[in-house]
Amino acid sequence: MQKNYTRLAGKIVLLLCVIALSVTVGKAQSVYLPQSYQLYQKFNADIYSKGSRMHTALRPFLIDSTLNERYGQLLDRGVDTTRKNWFSRKLFNEHLIDVKTNEYTFYGDILLESTFGKDFNDESTEPINFKPVGFGPNSRIGLNTRGFQFGGTVGTKFSFYTSGYENQASFPDYYTDYVKLTGFVPGQAYDRAPSKSYRDYSYATAILSYTPIKQLNITLGQDKTFIGDGYRSILLSDYSAPMPLLRLTANVGNIQYMMMWTYMQDINVPQFDSFGGNRRKWGLFHYLDWNVSNSLSFGFFNAYTVPEADDQGNRRGFDVNFINPVIFASGLGPSSQPGNALVGFTGKYKIFDKTALYGQLLIDRFKASSFFKNNTTDNTNGVQLGIRGADIFGVKDLNYLVEYNAVKPYTGFSNQVISSYSYYSQPLGDPFGANFREVTGIMNYSIGRFDIQGQLLYAKYGTDGLNENNGRDIMKPFPATPANTTIGQGITSNLYYAEGTVSFLINPKYNMRLELGGIYRQEKSDLANKKAAVITFGLRSSFRNLYHDF
Repeated sequence: MQKNYTRLAGKIVLLLCVIALSVTVGKAQSVYLPQSYQLYQKFNADIYSKGSRMHTALRPFLIDSTLNERYGQLLDRGVDTTRKNWFSRKLFNEHLIDVKTNEYTFYGDILLESTFGKDFNDESTEPINFKPVGFGPNSRIGLNTRGFQFGGTVGTKFSFYTSGYENQASFPDYYTDYVKLTGFVPGQAYDRAPSKSYRDYSYATAILSYTPIKQLNITLGQDKTFIGDGYRSILLSDYSAPMPLLRLTANVGNIQYMMMWTYMQDINVPQFDSFGGNRRKWGLFHYLDWNVSNSLSFGFFNAYTVPEADDQGNRRGFDVNFINPVIFASGLGPSSQPGNALVGFTGKYKIFDKTALYGQLLIDRFKASSFFKNNTTDNTNGVQLGIRGADIFGVKDLNYLVEYNAVKPYTGFSNQVISSYSYYSQPLGDPFGANFREVTGIMNYSIGRFDIQGQLLYAKYGTDGLNENNGRDIMKPFPATPANTTIGQGITSNLYYAEGTVSFLINPKYNMRLELGGIYRQEKSDLANKKAAVITFGLRSSFRNLYHDF
């Protein structure tokens, strides 16, 4: 009976979209804007204005009329148009390659990053093979990156973008420990040098974007997707690595509807399948965002992950049932190919001009009678509440965000580990996975070519002892007899995190900047008290969104 109701509701939603598509004109464009919190918060005054009706929860954005003016200002930020010298123009004002005609555009850049620093609480005596110039002979923190980006448009309907990076880095101990544990640099790629004291890894994205009609965009490639208005997303975030995807987005009046298919893989999963070294799985995602008014919007989300092969290595391939445009119908697939289904909801309300309340609800397992109980795993779910705004106290380009996230133990887990809500063994939602609560506050200020950002974070979570599964590590199977779902169960840990950066923009076209940063991190539990006090300085480029606050 419940499946019949779900199927009927999905058909009604689809019918409404088709009707709206036939009578309205959307605003979707084809030009891609890389997802980055540092970049996107600069649009707060425009997209959270009471006068804007832009859909803000599906990211990366495609540039439309709401973003055009502000985006142009950012590209011209601090540009001195009187420069005549070719080298000076390319260094401070322009793309390295920049071609514009009536039929097409093309740009390209070399992206270099070189930073050095020190963790003042590091007491390690491990020999160091990678030693960037630092604060002294014992410096361990450093990054050496060589990268590129190319992008452009063909006509008014087609655009493309690709970027690639080769990296060698020495991280603070807490970050290095995580990489060694998982074999993966968060949000990027494999660690190719696990036996060395530095990490060696790559990062690559590539997308083709096509808008055949104003109401529809088709994106194919390898990239990240973020759903929500917050700094984190407990539904689908950009914390994990770029993934192969096909994404269709329809903008139909007050409705934005996204369907996405992904091809994912996981490491550290028992029993490899017969196709390559890693276990692989398909992901199906739907998201519908409805602007009720200029101030109020609601969103509806679901995800379904299913393995490409069973535990015996028998490949099933891509099932035609996954080509399903109906939201909330993901779990109605064939029983011969069981997977892991999640449902979510988003909401946003602009309480003042340029100020919005937002939230998310994630539901993995649900039973109404025990929804508020902690001694049962009938319910595994998560919640987000936040507020963000721009031009606070009347100061232009002073933006802020305050956010709370909590996810119960075992949320996103699956009886079959390969079906867990993960990619390359990284959570697809919040970096903490499950069994946590956190609160974070961020402030940004831009003046001239200077950007200043400060962040404070507190998190409480429960980790595992030997041979334990307390519901945080999403790459463990859902236990047959779990104890309860109290957040913090297991070895209770408290994390205190503070980060500040000051940067000077050199070239706005690809965000090349000199950046001074500092991190203080303390993780306390009954078993350990780990501290890091890190300071870094150097040259940074690109708009990549990478997390260190976990």
